[in-house]
Amino acid sequence: MTAAVSYARLAAADVGRWESAAAAWRALAAVGGVRSRELAAETTGLRPAWSGSAADAAAGRLRTAGHLVDAARVAWWEADQAVSVFAAELSRARRLLDAALAAAARAGLTVGPNGEVSAAARTIPGLSGIAPSRNHAPPGPAGAGGRAGGSGTAAHVGSGGSGGSGGSGGSGGSGGSAASGGPGGVGAAVAVDGVVVAIEAALAVAARADADAAARLAALADTLVHAAPGTHLTPPCNATPAEIRAWWAGLSPVERRWLTATHPATVGALDGVPAAARDQANRLLLDRHRAEAPAGGDRWEALDALADRLAGDAPRAYLLGVDPAGDGRAVVAVGDPDSADHVLTHVPGMTADLAGLGPELGRAERVAVRAGELAPGARTAAVLWLGYDAPDFVFEASSARQAEAGAEGLRRFQDGLRATHEGPPAHHTLLGHSYGSLVVGTAAARPGLAADDIVLVGSPGAGVQTAGELHGQVWATSSRSDAIQYAAPAPRSLPADLLVAANVPVVGQMLAFGRPEDDLWHGRNPAGEEFGARRFASQASAGHVGYWATDGPALDNLARITVGDAAGVTRP
Repeated sequence: MTAAVSYARLAAADVGRWESAAAAWRALAAVGGVRSRELAAETTGLRPAWSGSAADAAAGRLRTAGHLVDAARVAWWEADQAVSVFAAELSRARRLLDAALAAAARAGLTVGPNGEVSAAARTIPGLSGIAPSRNHAPPGPAGAGGRAGGSGTAAHVGSGGSGGSGGSGGSGGSGGSAASGGPGGVGAAVAVDGVVVAIEAALAVAARADADAAARLAALADTLVHAAPGTHLTPPCNATPAEIRAWWAGLSPVERRWLTATHPATVGALDGVPAAARDQANRLLLDRHRAEAPAGGDRWEALDALADRLAGDAPRAYLLGVDPAGDGRAVVAVGDPDSADHVLTHVPGMTADLAGLGPELGRAERVAVRAGELAPGARTAAVLWLGYDAPDFVFEASSARQAEAGAEGLRRFQDGLRATHEGPPAHHTLLGHSYGSLVVGTAAARPGLAADDIVLVGSPGAGVQTAGELHGQVWATSSRSDAIQYAAPAPRSLPADLLVAANVPVVGQMLAFGRPEDDLWHGRNPAGEEFGARRFASQASAGHVGYWATDGPALDNLARITVGDAAGVTRP
């Protein structure tokens, strides 16, 4: 049973202190990384001047010491994750509490320092220092003493009379009805009850977060006293994400931490390993990539920018994949997808690469933030999935080859999200922008994709002719000023489209009041009526990349789709 959290403690909670504590754990892990690299450098420096069995033994011991340092860093990141999640949930509970207090103020109610709710100078007891009972309910049409709650939190809210006891549920006397409309009548009781329920919801969020964080930190403390395992741990070959999840669950905490420290490239890339462990492994891997990249070069700067974002806490990011080869790839979650109620996976389009990760991640993050505002009682995570080689040039984007290559990895990633999720299944939304919509469409063209909603934004075609060919509820939008929907396939020829694409902002504005093409490079226009998707509104000025502007309808609609609020989505 979840422990109660008092109103007074939640009202006084300092979220910033918990965020600072999480940042301190991350900083400790960063210092450990510096020491680990120094140890590795010293070990390497010994080899030219020292050889033989003693040198080999010493080198082995030093390597083990390095692994132990990395295992400690994994443990520190575990602490960071637990405290970061607690801080985020505590912040959410405070927002819910603030909303409840605002509702009380609008209704003319007051909430005391211990959570007691008052209406018309009549106090509603039962909230002082504990989570309020859900049994509190508005009274029936009995007399003045009508019972407000089933048990424990009874409240006298009727006017007049001295009849039955609210605590015992006795009938009212002759002094009047609770429905008389006087001060503290049925209307006030309903308002009080609404505030009680809202406060209770905030306290419940805080209580769950408190219990979860305590359990995670206690489990971490218990495992730190054990030595590293001596066995070699390997995942099953060719396993599905669900099988990987079962294998991982069968390892002890010490085994998982040791495997993460010694084989971060393996753990970090495994769909089916929980997001928290993948984040720890990929942070280790990121450090190695940064150490190997020439300082000051483009690759180093891209990796350094990613490391800076991971060091922040607004909100905490999870590194689910990183590969600096070529243009670079990365998978980054904002919030923990394994514990979220709603999960958005954002697939970017042409020219997306590691160097430009920041703006793409910002788009996904803006949807998550807006979703949190629309559904404050639920947890939302957003994932930027740049797990494929996006086209660099228009002539590459005219081919489906890279989308086909990326679609299978996207399907497996989504399967992994389903496999590692904790609690009831999350609502999954898969969003593809520009060429990313072709990746999404290719993945969704076969049954079994782990996504409830498919969203195609500024699409050059999804590889199909109708929404019915995709598996999931399909949504689509294209701005009137997005030049992508004016790029028709042959016989108009690719050169003409190259000219359009090379001048997307200018051409988009020129054609904002023109007629979009029905057939695009990769199939029928998803934003057209004949495609059959649920079309939603986006601002006419969005062009090709402005759908995430905070003052336009597109962002709000994307957030509503993410939280499953189909009824609130506005149509063009």
